[in-house]
Order: sequence, then C-alpha cells, then structure tokens
Amino acid sequence: MNQADITKIVDENMKARRSIRAFLPKDVSKEQILELLNVAGRAPSGTNTQPWQVYVVTGAKKQAITDDILAALANPDLLKEHTEEYSYYPSKWVDPYISRRRKVGFDLYGLLGIGKEDKDKMQAQGARNFQFFDAPVGIFFTIDRVMQQGSWLDYGMFIQNVMLAAKARGLDTCPQAAFTQFHKIIAKHLDLKPEQQLVCGMSLGYADMSKIENTLVTEREPAQNFTQFIE
Repeated sequence: MNQADITKIVDENMKARRSIRAFLPKDVSKEQILELLNVAGRAPSGTNTQPWQVYVVTGAKKQAITDDILAALANPDLLKEHTEEYSYYPSKWVDPYISRRRKVGFDLYGLLGIGKEDKDKMQAQGARNFQFFDAPVGIFFTIDRVMQQGSWLDYGMFIQNVMLAAKARGLDTCPQAAFTQFHKIIAKHLDLKPEQQLVCGMSLGYADMSKIENTLVTEREPAQNFTQFIE
C-alpha cells in the first residue's frame, strides 16, 4: 500500500467518525474491545505517564447504572445531590460557541420532530444518554486526581484514539460528558477509589442506521477560518 492509499484511509476514517445516538442490539466481544484499546493506548502523553484508566460495562452492570441514574433524574430531591465535579462547558457562553451549540441541538431535535416547547420530549431524549443509546457496551474513563491539566489534554488524545480505532473496526461511539453529573452513582457501581475522578463516559457498538438521529452530520469550520500563518 502506497502513502496516498494510507492517507486516504486515515482521512476517511477521521471524517467518518461522528457521535451515534442509536445502536443495534449486537454484541461486541471483549477481544474486540481490548484490541481497539491497545491501539488507542499508543496515544502520546507527557513523559509517557499514560493517565487513562478504563472501565467497560455490559449486561446487568450497565443496566444497573442506567436504572440508578434514571431514578435520580425522576426525583427532584435526589437530583439535587448530583452535580458535576468539573466544568466541561463555560459558565458564560459567547459566540461563536453558543451559536454552534444551539445549531447542533436544533438540528438533532429537528430530525427527531421535537419542537422548542416539547420539554418532555427533550428530557426523554436527554435521558437516552444514560441508556447508552441502547449500545451493548458502556465505557467510563477515570483519571487520578493528582494529575494536572496537561494529563487531561493527553487524555483527550487517548479518547479520540478510542473512537477512531473503533470506527476503523466497523464500530461506532458516542462520547458523553453527561455522565459526569452522576459521578457518585458511577463511582459506587465501579467501586472507584477516592483518588479516581470520572472524566466522561462513552457508548460503543454498531450504529443503527435505520434511526433518523444517526443521519445527523455536524458542520466543521474550514481550516482557513481558524488558522493563521505568520512569517
């Protein structure tokens, strides 16, 4: 295989990756998961610290996490006990970021036929996160609290590798910061040590392309709009 072929394959894989929000009830083997995680583990990290820690949940354990989170969502008093440990999003939104955020929300809800006033349907769609969008595999990523900002940057590269390695094997993913609100529930089910902090969750499986939400392709700014050449 020549360099042009390799470039095309890599580029197409990166461009094909997107967040999938409906999965088929088709199992993913432990061997497949370990294989893609081994590939993802080649991600760079400062002085090779490799700060990632991975928990894979399936079957009854995955369902138990779903049940507990949905129970918390349904109980306003219980829900008050669950807050994020870190701010994924800004406390004050400005453009162009708020416009991009709104657009992807409007586009997704538009596909699903959910109007601006359909609060119940919006909440139901949000709850789909915690059902792992029916994916057979849930993944949780944690990091030792002693690690600093640089290690979180390294972690992002590892998670990207996980998604790309999955896509190259015919699998799809949805990275989910939504799980961080319920880190106490997840810590209990995974028996996490106090020094471990939840980074995010992820759904993994085979995309159900009969579902309209999986036709959503988000837009990206062209490189010339965010790049400056200085000579």
